[in-house]
Amino acid sequence: MRFVNCSAEFRSKDEIENVPSGIRGIYVLLNRRPRLHKKFDVVYIGMARRGAGGVRSRLLKHRRSKKKGPLWTHFSVYSVWPRIPDAEVAELEGLFRHIYRRDTRANKLARQKTFGLLRATRENDFHKWNVS
Repeated sequence: MRFVNCSAEFRSKDEIENVPSGIRGIYVLLNRRPRLHKKFDVVYIGMARRGAGGVRSRLLKHRRSKKKGPLWTHFSVYSVWPRIPDAEVAELEGLFRHIYRRDTRANKLARQKTFGLLRATRENDFHKWNVS
């Protein structure tokens, strides 16, 4: 894969300490649906940049958060290759959160108003697309 070099999905909150320190990439906070054993709802999508303590640090902050802490039970982590710039990771995060912005079932923490960089590329008239 071009962006992701390692991933771990649907891990329990209890496993945060097992995430290696300094990992950069995208992470997802999930809430397991009690009656549907293997079904999860996305609570939040975030990213960890270089020098910010990594994904583990972000997950620990979310676990302590009064706002987000009780809303999630599991997490997934998508570690990016070292050569991937933080700006590209931020673009991926923005795209994922943009997708959730109008999902009525998505948790309000997983949504954002819009992703400005993506809005600049919007052209709903397919005849105007420059495809080469």
